[in-house]
Amino acid sequence: MKLLMHICCSNCSIYPLQQLQKDGMSIYGLWYNPNIHPLSEYNERMDSLKTLQDEVGLDVEYIDDYGLIDFVRNVVGRETDRCEYCYYTRLEETAVKAKENGCDAFTSSLLVSPFQKFELLMKTGNEIAIKHDIEFLDRDFRSGYRIGREMAKEMGLYSQKYCGCIYSEMDRNRKRTK
Repeated sequence: MKLLMHICCSNCSIYPLQQLQKDGMSIYGLWYNPNIHPLSEYNERMDSLKTLQDEVGLDVEYIDDYGLIDFVRNVVGRETDRCEYCYYTRLEETAVKAKENGCDAFTSSLLVSPFQKFELLMKTGNEIAIKHDIEFLDRDFRSGYRIGREMAKEMGLYSQKYCGCIYSEMDRNRKRTK
């Protein structure tokens, strides 16, 4: 199976990549994360993925779009539901690219994180799959989250401290100051 994986960051992609390769899949990566803020964080995560790409020989397409303005415009007034927009935007772009590149399916490294809204991710991915007539590989990789983080640490990869958007950064900083 030829699979396009949306990659949110290097350390979340390690375990799913490893598992899917064991299943004999041909995996390609897509970096498309217009939600990540600030720009320094965006660049740090993208650079870390490039390091991983070189380490494991992964083919990755980069859509280098620091999209803070569009992201904020699209979630303002519905900040508590921002993940819906964020997931939809990234997964839809992945599905479109997967179809363009003749892939059989698409997925996301977001499915490894216990901090993501797993059911919303699954629902969103499957809706987009129907819309674009391509399979969404909806595997639950969360059991390997800690394994992937340890592997990333051993490889010296950057490890972020929050989901990525300006609101998750705010939430993280609020928790730290309490």
